[in-house]
Amino acid sequence: MADFLGDWQAWRDGREERLRDPRGWLAITAIHWLTPQPQRFDDIPGVWTGAERGATVVLGPGESLVTKDGPLTEGEHRLGPLDAQGLTLRFGNAFAQVADRDGTTIVRPRHPDSPNLLAYQGTPCYAADPGWVRPGRFEAYAEPDGDAIGEVVFDHDGSEHRLVAWGEPDGHLWILFRDATSGVTTYPANRQLLLDPPADDGSVEIDFNRATNMPCAYTVFATCPLPPEANTLPFAVEAGEQIPVLR
Repeated sequence: MADFLGDWQAWRDGREERLRDPRGWLAITAIHWLTPQPQRFDDIPGVWTGAERGATVVLGPGESLVTKDGPLTEGEHRLGPLDAQGLTLRFGNAFAQVADRDGTTIVRPRHPDSPNLLAYQGTPCYAADPGWVRPGRFEAYAEPDGDAIGEVVFDHDGSEHRLVAWGEPDGHLWILFRDATSGVTTYPANRQLLLDPPADDGSVEIDFNRATNMPCAYTVFATCPLPPEANTLPFAVEAGEQIPVLR
């Protein structure tokens, strides 16, 4: 029990540290959707235009951005091709993500003095409870259903429940779900679980104590998917993260 609580507390402390990172979701000040028309924004240097899976920024005198390959200075710079993760730019003590969203390029600046980050008071959690660690099994679909690759099956109070799961490149399973706490003590839209890769026999461990909020719980400048209707559990999962506190 001591190891369980210690491991959970270390996980929670690490989660809070990441949430408070000045490069994280709470630091976002805007989401700019680029168009073919040049635009200048208050929270990032340059004049920006967008094209499919790319962007062009024109920097004026004294303006600069830093990429992983080095600085961009005065003049025109083409960024791309971009994927959903995109690339990160640094300017002063701030950062920005430039990425593709379904054929449109976004620019999402992050500042350490963003109102959301300064207002953040923490994310309450239910008390860690080993009873919310459930054995389950993964049943793969014969063919992927869109991005979904199968279902995780587990028991609760003598009844079988199924959650649609998505596959991660490293073999982990990603699950979005809602339950009877959604909109009451937990964020209304969803929470998420990341499960270790299934064993050879398909067995998995579902630790609801590590259910976390999606980025949309922390900022209106996130674009988060919603869980499928089948992933709404008919009981209260009183485990994991609750509604964040921002004042």
